[in-house]
Amino acid sequence: MSHRQDGILERRQLLPLVPSTERSACGPVAIIECVENIPCDPCVEACPKGAIRIEGDMNGTPSVDFDTCDGCGLCVSACPGLAIFVVDMSLDAGAATVSLPYEYTPLPSVGDTVVTLSREGKVLGEGTVKRVLQALALDRTPIVTLSVPADHAMDVRHFLAKDVTA
Repeated sequence: MSHRQDGILERRQLLPLVPSTERSACGPVAIIECVENIPCDPCVEACPKGAIRIEGDMNGTPSVDFDTCDGCGLCVSACPGLAIFVVDMSLDAGAATVSLPYEYTPLPSVGDTVVTLSREGKVLGEGTVKRVLQALALDRTPIVTLSVPADHAMDVRHFLAKDVTA
């Protein structure tokens, strides 16, 4: 799969990486945006359901069996490339959550309002921190879950504290 010179995935490249609208409405699911053919497979090992596979050898790109994935998020912190996210579109109309790896300090606090960013680093809007997980079991990579507008959920891939953008 070819990608732009800047490494940012184009919309057409994302289509095979996301679940159907019907599956998304059923609950949280992992989205893997890894398109590099490099020797890496910690996400496969991290998945207790066996929902993540790499065809061929470990130089292939991982894929998710969306029907098997329950969105537990163990793969998010296992990915050294920070390329896995959990999206839950099954919430109230108009709302969704995005869980993403966050390797910056200070960590946000539950209830904080943040500025959400796209893959390209463009401001999408605001989100609210719903959960911050950090544990040895998560390979010391904190996972931050944001509540965001549903129409932004497949695009939010990072965030900034509001005071950073002022």
